[in-house]
Amino acid sequence: MNASRDSEESEIKVPVPDLALIRGRLAQNGASRISELHDETNVLLDDAAGTLAASGRALRIRRARGRAIVTFKGPPAFEGAVKRREEIEVEIGDPGAAERILERLGFVPKFRYAKRREEFRCVGCVVALDETPIGSFVEIEGDPAAIAVCAALLGLSHADAERRSYAGLYRRAREKDPSLPPDMLFAE
Repeated sequence: MNASRDSEESEIKVPVPDLALIRGRLAQNGASRISELHDETNVLLDDAAGTLAASGRALRIRRARGRAIVTFKGPPAFEGAVKRREEIEVEIGDPGAAERILERLGFVPKFRYAKRREEFRCVGCVVALDETPIGSFVEIEGDPAAIAVCAALLGLSHADAERRSYAGLYRRAREKDPSLPPDMLFAE
């Protein structure tokens, strides 16, 4: 059965030097594990002119834990460090076919990125610990007031929150190091 979700996403993303420290703080605060550490691959699609990215919107196909999800994200709005945006998701059975359909409609792969992720529930928020080729990040998703409480419990500051998406973060990394490959993938 395919699941779908149409909602507003509220989150912060904070770079951290040590995910083990955050895991420990999650345990100290009674967080429950939602998912074990797993690999996740994502492809962002856009038209040839980059219309979606230029407007702050995103179209993504994510593959993780034997599932595939197509996601549309609306343009972001910020309330302090918290990013809010429309998010519509649908689980799909055949991600390759979905990608081909989207390509026939003019949406082509523009950027691929990978991460290793594990997720927890803490004070009403979903906390994702992400290992990426450009560093480690903590994403906290939930109600903005709960995000503030959760971040404080984990010793994270809203002042350190990153406004950029993973695509934006990688673009900045490539500006600093042009030898990086075009997509943010782990070395094989």
